Amino acid sequence: LTRMSLFWFDKLGHLCPNHLTGDAPESVVPETEKPLVANRSMLVHRLRPIPVEAVVRGYIIGSGWKDYQKTGMVCGIKLPAGLKEAEKLPEVIFTPATKAPAGQHDENISYEEAVKIVGANYAAQVKKASIQLYTEASDYARTKGIIIADTKFEFGVDESGKLFLIDEILTPDSSRFWPAAEYRTGISPPSFDKQIVRNWLETQPWNKKAPAPKLPPEVLANTTAKYREVLELLSR
Repeated sequence: LTRMSLFWFDKLGHLCPNHLTGDAPESVVPETEKPLVANRSMLVHRLRPIPVEAVVRGYIIGSGWKDYQKTGMVCGIKLPAGLKEAEKLPEVIFTPATKAPAGQHDENISYEEAVKIVGANYAAQVKKASIQLYTEASDYARTKGIIIADTKFEFGVDESGKLFLIDEILTPDSSRFWPAAEYRTGISPPSFDKQIVRNWLETQPWNKKAPAPKLPPEVLANTTAKYREVLELLSR
């Protein structure tokens, strides 16, 4: 996840500044801890997080598909009738979500609600940056045989109020990656992301409250293999 985030931070740095300091994490830890942080850590600036998750969708799937089936909308955005599951949207849409406390679930909200939470200025900046980031990343991924169906960004601000991209970006934990060769509408396509875990959990008698069911070794192994595979495909 760290390697993939660093790959995207470098590739998309011209679109939005990020929280990386540019220094190696190994430079700030004792010699004995260097092997623990090498290739798996980031050294970042301390910023104030914006309390809204910036979700961008290019395809109708997941919670967006569920909302669309019920209302014909996603986060208050009216979509054309008759869309199939996993279908490409006529245009990329920005569908923010609440940034829930640990242990709680994020909830989709309208853009207007996001404005109430973070203010019109930051909401507009976040929306513009998110769509630009997703669009450029999506275009690049298609050249590698990968569809990025949707993704989630997080942003923070410094003491002067300047906006920065923070946390992880465009990883299998924050995005939905599909192999383009196996993409079909009308079904949830095979994925390179944590959908493997989601799919398994959906088959379990679990009320989605702690404690969660223990994942079987094969689910962990398959998820890890998919994460590594998509990193290799994107960065080769």
